[in-house]
Amino acid sequence: MQNSEKVALVVGANGVIGGNLIDHLLTLEDWRIIGLSRRGGPSTDQITYIPVDLLDRQETQAKLSHLTDVTHIFYAAYQDRPSWAELVAPNLAMLKNVVEVIEAVAPGLQHINLMQGYKVYGAHLGPFKTPARESDANHMPPEFNIDQQDFLDARQVGQTWSWSALRPSVVIGFGLGNPMNLAIAIAVYATLSKALGVPLRFPGKPGAYDSLIEMTDAGLLARAMVWAATTPSCANQAFNITNGDLFRWSEMWPKIAAYFDLQIAPPLPMTLSTLMADKADLWSQLVTEHALSEASYQNVSSWAFADAVFSWNYDFFADGSKARRHGFHQHIDTEAMFISVFEDLRARNIIPPKG
Repeated sequence: MQNSEKVALVVGANGVIGGNLIDHLLTLEDWRIIGLSRRGGPSTDQITYIPVDLLDRQETQAKLSHLTDVTHIFYAAYQDRPSWAELVAPNLAMLKNVVEVIEAVAPGLQHINLMQGYKVYGAHLGPFKTPARESDANHMPPEFNIDQQDFLDARQVGQTWSWSALRPSVVIGFGLGNPMNLAIAIAVYATLSKALGVPLRFPGKPGAYDSLIEMTDAGLLARAMVWAATTPSCANQAFNITNGDLFRWSEMWPKIAAYFDLQIAPPLPMTLSTLMADKADLWSQLVTEHALSEASYQNVSSWAFADAVFSWNYDFFADGSKARRHGFHQHIDTEAMFISVFEDLRARNIIPPKG
């Protein structure tokens, strides 16, 4: 390894966040990439994929103990569970397994970047203080995001490496088979609405249509991850990362409908997880009719996550000024972001072409 080369260990490589981070790192000349996920992937000269079950400490030890040249860990893995309390044990265990194995074998480890979210602020529990700030007090546990940060904070004492924690809002970007992908959920919901000849109704709770909300573009987040991991002043701190603008669904929804050539109708509270459960056959028809590349209805379904986002009938945003004060000044127009992601889905032949 050349002295100038950095080696990124991307944990959760096949997710929306990890996949977009890898795409960004591939554009940079001084990075070599190792991607960890349960499914693995095709390796190239610049990236090596390792399939691994991070909940299995012995398997993690066996598959990662040779990674002696890792300089940066980007941790974006997540294990879902039915309740908030059940999330703690597996998500904390995976982080511990990775850090403890890599720290023991990689003397050049410089930084660990942890992906968090607004659960730190209790945003998933109900109306929370907005704008949320990194200095806000923690809420009543259990909360795995907080436990993960506490682990890194305690582990870092006396070490030569540092950590950072990034807190994006809802992350928007390409990624198949991910349970937390709002962009694909909206695109497929619109596609099915068009096929059924019905208007695009906002399906959220009363009040959610008019609440203030923000998003985080996956490409912007990827750039912020590299910035935080390589900027000394970011050491051992957390940062909110957002597009930089706020919107209401009442303003954004008609623009999304227009992109898909759909009319809108008044919002109607609907549980997409229930209403979309019987649409697999319709999706299969659309796949055949338009020769779409993704035949699996499950891989394009993120209905539970969409239901969660559309249920937020309270303001949902954070203060992003701390990142700007430390030098990260990039921003994204959220309307343009949605259109760009929908165009990408069409270019990848995931949803039908216009017309």
